[in-house]
Amino acid sequence: MSGFNYEKDAIGVVTVTMDMAGPVNSMSEAFLPALQDTVEKLEAESDLTGVVLASAKKTFFAGGDLNSLCQVTEENAETFFNEAQAIKAEFRRLEKLGKPTVAAINGAALGGGLELALACHYRIAWDNKAVQLGFPEVTLGLLPGGGGVVKAIYLMGLMASNEYLIEGKRVAPAKAKEAGLINETVDSLDGLIPRAKAWIAENQDDEAACTQPWDTKGYKIPGGNANHPAVAQMLPVASAMIAQKTRGLLPAPVKILDVAVSAMRVDFDTAMRIESRGLTELALTPVAKNMINTFFFNLNQINGGASRPKDIEPQTTQKVGVLGAGMMGQGIAYVSAMAGIEVILKDISLEAAEKGKAYTEGLLKKRVERGRITEEKAQQVLDLIKPTAENTDLNGCDLIIEAVFENMALKHEITKELEPCLAEGGVWGSNTSTLPITQLAEASADAENFIGIHFFSPVDKMPLVEIIMGENTSDLALAKAFDYTKQIRKTPIVVNDSLGFFTSRTFGTYLDEGVRLLTEGVHPNQIDNLGKAIGMPVGPLNVYDEVSLELSRKAWVTWKDMGVLDNWGDGTITRDVIDTMVGEHGRGGRHHGGGFYEYGEDGSKAIWPGLMDLYYNADASVAEDDIKDRLLFRQVIEVYFNKVASKDESLTTLNTAFSKEGAYIYIPKNKMPKKPIQILHSPSKIEILLVRLSTSWIACHSPLNLLLRGHLHSKLQRSWIVSPSGFLYCKVA
Repeated sequence: MSGFNYEKDAIGVVTVTMDMAGPVNSMSEAFLPALQDTVEKLEAESDLTGVVLASAKKTFFAGGDLNSLCQVTEENAETFFNEAQAIKAEFRRLEKLGKPTVAAINGAALGGGLELALACHYRIAWDNKAVQLGFPEVTLGLLPGGGGVVKAIYLMGLMASNEYLIEGKRVAPAKAKEAGLINETVDSLDGLIPRAKAWIAENQDDEAACTQPWDTKGYKIPGGNANHPAVAQMLPVASAMIAQKTRGLLPAPVKILDVAVSAMRVDFDTAMRIESRGLTELALTPVAKNMINTFFFNLNQINGGASRPKDIEPQTTQKVGVLGAGMMGQGIAYVSAMAGIEVILKDISLEAAEKGKAYTEGLLKKRVERGRITEEKAQQVLDLIKPTAENTDLNGCDLIIEAVFENMALKHEITKELEPCLAEGGVWGSNTSTLPITQLAEASADAENFIGIHFFSPVDKMPLVEIIMGENTSDLALAKAFDYTKQIRKTPIVVNDSLGFFTSRTFGTYLDEGVRLLTEGVHPNQIDNLGKAIGMPVGPLNVYDEVSLELSRKAWVTWKDMGVLDNWGDGTITRDVIDTMVGEHGRGGRHHGGGFYEYGEDGSKAIWPGLMDLYYNADASVAEDDIKDRLLFRQVIEVYFNKVASKDESLTTLNTAFSKEGAYIYIPKNKMPKKPIQILHSPSKIEILLVRLSTSWIACHSPLNLLLRGHLHSKLQRSWIVSPSGFLYCKVA
């Protein structure tokens, strides 16, 4: 029996131990046949007293086959629906076996794993932090399709289940027991199966013990059904909250609520079919497919060490020095100490360093108050941070991270002064957001051990760390930086060196396009609102205010001194606007008294009236769809442009030649176009991008085909080049 080990003891208890091919148990192609064979064998047992469902893997069960989910199309949607129903049918056979069944949960049971456990009458979990339970499907654009939505409603009620189904909350066994998802916990892994068998012995003659709640006559859903006044009153609120959070961009939360409410209005089996239909509908969406690829496959690949040198042993950081106790430095100190690493937090004065440590104290206090950490543990973490103004305290650090102001000269000075404090083979990391690592490393006595480690604010909440390789950075330094990032429980992405690296450079196009739209007369509120409409947390003008217009001006001065200003596109328009805002009107940003917005003492904000006088043109006509496309696709262009350019010398050359002229990119579905293609720009509207195929003009909408829309002009001056890769570039005449 493939992947399911079947063992019957002397008193008639069968232990089914899942040990499927691969690193985890999952709903692979082999799962359904194995489950069917197992259930049939159980049904045929004459002296069966109970069943224990266990796992030989470190995880209990990993859930659905996401590869198959990504392959769902309109053509095979019915087959997918039927397969989902077939798995549920086997779960129902297990539920109606007539003998008590117990899930012995030894590791993570997420999504389909928890749904499999819910097919058992009783669930016991090892009380260990490695064991997580929940329904994370919503984070992948899906819904629990193995009975999870329906059963969660029956066990917890609609209101209590929202945080698990719609928010994708994961919990430890104790919280899962409190919520009603499991029934019991055990302190030791070795005691898990014995306790499961003991429960069966205690309940083998109890009919209620082998009957699911939803099969119990007269059972009522906790909190009431859909017609209950409290539930009916809550539904409009829940819908509004989902709309507010998702802005209509994520279909999964809406569909989950729809399925949940429907489940309360129909019989159990009908509810199951509704759930399967909902899963099928979501699996067909590009949103789900993209979320699965990004947040599961790609993320797992990154966290699995795809960018880490393979031939270097794991590296552990014992002592880290953090230079600068400001917003970034204090956050780095906190996450390092939380990982059990000794931290030397240095600033120009002891007072400033102690203020930085107080940030950790404040965060720990909140965690204690919320019951997420003990006072003893909090003190242990706090004791790991030593604030100082003395250079000698840095001696022996495995890693030193400087998080000082974005000034090349200052960073050079600090590197020369404090790099000797590193332990032998230690690594120097710069938390710069834009400055090229190769140029920063010019001050280093050992450029091989110099690397970029770019955190994002607030450090304690943001999961990403950008690791930047300089021209001379060694693989060993990369391995140490990568392993440190994993040690502090962050996700590392490794990028090559450039101005702005990957994140800042790509996101910067969003900000630049927002300012360009402003100069074209578009209402600033419309720009920021449509920025949020494409899924960004805030609009581009709002971001500039938060980052600080004044800080942007200082960064440009630094880039000019370095000789790298406009290396990645013409920033003249944005600089002119910000020079006007700061230099002529004293609008430096939110923390400088206001920028594009005015800020009230009560937390309110409104567009600065002077901005309307400077740039708004009531006669300007830019379609909303065009605004959204420009804000979104500028970033897409930047990603594609440089991803391909790194592998194509001709593209690298064209990068400099055309990016300064507002060039855009056409990416054919096929590797090479089969018909003559021209990319045309209007002399007055650089965002216009049209393709001529033979004699037909088309305005393309898909970012995989063409990245911007515009209007046709009869007489356009143009020049165009086709690269060997089939990419086409047009220079504005």
